[in-house]
Amino acid sequence: MPEVILNNSPISARQDQNILELAREHDIEIPALCYHPALSPAASCKLCAVEVKTPDKPFQIKLACVTKVKPGMEIKTESAAVYEARTTAFNTLIRYAPESEAIRDLARKFSIDLGPTPDECIRCRLCIRVCKEVVGADALGMEKRGSENFVVPKEGNECIGCGTCANICPTGAIKMKDRDNIRYIYIRDEIISQNPLLRCEACGKYFATSKFLNLVQQREREAQHPELKEQHNYCPTCAKLLSDKTKLSP
Repeated sequence: MPEVILNNSPISARQDQNILELAREHDIEIPALCYHPALSPAASCKLCAVEVKTPDKPFQIKLACVTKVKPGMEIKTESAAVYEARTTAFNTLIRYAPESEAIRDLARKFSIDLGPTPDECIRCRLCIRVCKEVVGADALGMEKRGSENFVVPKEGNECIGCGTCANICPTGAIKMKDRDNIRYIYIRDEIISQNPLLRCEACGKYFATSKFLNLVQQREREAQHPELKEQHNYCPTCAKLLSDKTKLSP
């Protein structure tokens, strides 16, 4: 059995065993996405870079999945050269699949920064402006993170869950989802707000947040709307049906 030195520890390896298999047998993690033990190695992802020295050669970067162990081989799975090779490989893969959480999670595990995740936001600020100038909640702002500006919820934001920002966003970067009677509004993986929904008094459907309805009532009072009536919580469909019935009544 070949004797090798793996991360400064002498160990025995099986004949014709590759470095990736050997490292995994000894609970040493090496990143790899294209390797499967049931298949022949392809060396496609290039993530499994290690430093290898044989008795007659200096240390060189090799791919662990296709490099067989040899007697007297020295192997380093962590070094400055390994980190550089992994970073190059990760950045190549993320260009192919920029939103892949699998690649980003693996990169984070090995302390490799791939930069911000693409978020579909084109920084047009429509969401910020409509929230401040039309809705009046002023719940969104821009924040500098590294070299990029990001749309973020303001500290202590007063998002009313109206969804206007999601509706006006030209690229769909801001999303609104109603789940378990809660309305979530979020951008990237960052929740802007989560507000409970109220039921329509006519059909029972959950349709709007109390903060949104309170703002509508407040605006009507401030405008001294001539047809202001006792407030009922009707969804748009039921409100229209009831309004039409009222108009048809003798």
